Amino acid sequence: QVQLVESGGGLVQAGGSLRLSCSASGSLFRISTMGWYRQPPGKPRELVATITSGGDTNYADSVQGRFTISRDNAKNTVYLQMNSLKPEDTAVYYCNQRFPTGSYWGQGTQVTVSS
Repeated sequence: QVQLVESGGGLVQAGGSLRLSCSASGSLFRISTMGWYRQPPGKPRELVATITSGGDTNYADSVQGRFTISRDNAKNTVYLQMNSLKPEDTAVYYCNQRFPTGSYWGQGTQVTVSS
């Protein structure tokens, strides 16, 4: 059973930065696609960014140029560096690990950006 544990969320003022981390259990981290999703209050969950096993990245238009996803296969960890944060970035952020056979989710971490 894969376990994903997010950390790094919190309260920050607009224009500030946060770095989220997600640590994954198991030995297959390096072959998985990792992603960050978020769910703003009252809205459905949405894609933020993904990174493949080969390091290819994909970003939502709303975060392009402000957020950076990266991974450290030696530490089984994926990161999301969030800069120039805006109040509309307020959401619960979820880590996702995807394999051809299925995907797994973390429990989420709250990010709140005050204006």
